[in-house]
Amino acid sequence: MFKKILIANRGEIACRIIRTARRMGVATVAVYSDADAGSMHVAMADEAVRIGPAPVTESYLVGERIVAAALETGAQAIHPGYGFLSENPDFVDRVVDAGLVFIGPSAASIRAMGLKDAAKRLMEKAGVPVVPGYHGEAQDIVLLASKATEIGYPVLIKARAGGGGRGMRRVDHPGDFAEALSSARREAKAAFGDDRVLVEKYVEKPRHIEVQVFGDNHGNAVHLFERDCSAQRRHQKVIEEAPAPGMTDEMRAAMTEAAIKAAKAIAYSGAGTIEFIVDASQGLRPDRFWFMEMNTRLQVEHPVTEMITGVDLVEWQLRVAHGEVLPLRQDEIELDGHAFEARLYAEDAARGFLPATGTLHHLWFPDEAAPGTSLRVETGVREGDTISPFYDPMIAKLVVHGPDRKTALDGLGDMLAETEIAGSTVNTAFLAALAADPDFASGDVDTGLIGRKQDELTAIPAPSGAVVAAAVLSASGLSDMANAGDPWSALAGYAHFHATPRRVTLGYGEEVVSAKVGVEAGRTFVELDARDGETLRLLPPSINLARWLGHVSVFDGPVSYTFAVPDPLDRADEAGGGTDSLRAPMPGLVKVVRAAAGDSVTKGQPLLILEAMKMEHSIAAPHDGVIVEIATEGSQVSDGTVLVRFAEQAGE
Repeated sequence: MFKKILIANRGEIACRIIRTARRMGVATVAVYSDADAGSMHVAMADEAVRIGPAPVTESYLVGERIVAAALETGAQAIHPGYGFLSENPDFVDRVVDAGLVFIGPSAASIRAMGLKDAAKRLMEKAGVPVVPGYHGEAQDIVLLASKATEIGYPVLIKARAGGGGRGMRRVDHPGDFAEALSSARREAKAAFGDDRVLVEKYVEKPRHIEVQVFGDNHGNAVHLFERDCSAQRRHQKVIEEAPAPGMTDEMRAAMTEAAIKAAKAIAYSGAGTIEFIVDASQGLRPDRFWFMEMNTRLQVEHPVTEMITGVDLVEWQLRVAHGEVLPLRQDEIELDGHAFEARLYAEDAARGFLPATGTLHHLWFPDEAAPGTSLRVETGVREGDTISPFYDPMIAKLVVHGPDRKTALDGLGDMLAETEIAGSTVNTAFLAALAADPDFASGDVDTGLIGRKQDELTAIPAPSGAVVAAAVLSASGLSDMANAGDPWSALAGYAHFHATPRRVTLGYGEEVVSAKVGVEAGRTFVELDARDGETLRLLPPSINLARWLGHVSVFDGPVSYTFAVPDPLDRADEAGGGTDSLRAPMPGLVKVVRAAAGDSVTKGQPLLILEAMKMEHSIAAPHDGVIVEIATEGSQVSDGTVLVRFAEQAGE
């Protein structure tokens, strides 16, 4: 076995690889950018090497620096994790040319599957069913539009390189094709350096089911069953599970046979995933699934496969890369129970899943599983770490295993309800709402489920009186005298023979919460102005909260409510200027500007495109008006930066 490996990645996947390597007695080398100097994966590794500034194009995507770090530290092999350079065949060549081992497939295998159009032609020859579509080399817009018409709308424009939903657009009408194509090409160019696309038939009730495959360098290939990744938003996976709900023996046999054919067609070695699109309009049928693409790397969702098979896929990767035969034959791999994985992100689901940043001032995950289940948390952050605008905003993957789907899903709901995060907007409540959705719970899920129910799944109920009272009490500095060791310490506003009630004002979004807090007969009370003098006596012990930097976050199950605590010494000038402003909802790059100073615009008119967290976000005019100033194309902006200034409205 290798004595030392370098991990060419960051975050939770780097930490995941380090844990297995450590168990196997393999030393690890981490690489890091300036933004990650104090990160968890750097702290966990045996050694760490700086590879450049924060932007990935100057650090994690610079292959020569990563190879140099491996040679400098005496590493024998490089594990790419996923994303970044994991599916870059030129990087594999560079690793091999340096006399190192790439822990993954050959460059030839990656090239064979790296371009979706070429991969589909190869799969057709191997007898694997593929989606009807145009996978040719010609990229003229007239030709592509005519092919879309031949295929029949709706169609899907897809970047032929890369994945993760980037460079992908659904088009329902011919009149929308040109704009969708332009947008897909820009995003594909930015993400993968390749703006070529393919056009495919859009399946009306699609399910995304993939098969985990594994090959070695001795001609062996096996599958480790399937995963269902149909719960997606904007073509990105949200909750994955294994096995797929409703899977029949006949369907599983057909899909896994096709997956093995695909792997053997390119003499595949290492961990890989064959992704299929399934027409679920008539249930799962062996004649209604088609090859979509192959991910020639370890997948983000690999833990659910590990949970149902008991196999450590990272260990298998190391053993196969070291030249060993696959540890198990196909008939020795057994499926046990059901597993779910929920991707916990720093994002604002209620605002269209906008990525968020911030410092994790409070971070707590449950460590005790409900009876009959087991838990697993995959994370690359700790309390006090910062979610950077430079990288994917994933905080953790919450994984639950149970003997059956219902038990596992109930366990996931409990795990989400007990998770507490403060300091950044997170999607915990959205994940919990999805897990509890009747259609999802019954297994009736397709890739459009979240889109159809987005409003209800992302809605946050108003904070209850108990939640507001908890925030007010925390901000007041008073505590329950009945539980205080020294009653005088609770009397922050003491007057003769009684505690003077304290007036507390908090901010919740754009609302102002005003309340009175005091102690009466040895018990703390909160009197909310908004509730016409209603008094809440003592707070329910089940409500947890966290205080941090001028805020208090209250956790009510999977929903968290954050209140701003004004600083009484803050006398900052709040006077606004004479113009109305449109600000950046997140840090990012101004990719395209579609208006200019002096232009008259109407409400809803697209003004610019902001690229953030690897995705494009269209910024539209919030109202009719005249532009006074607009951001420069190519400029980098932070959260809250003024993007557009409008002339002062008449009568204001």
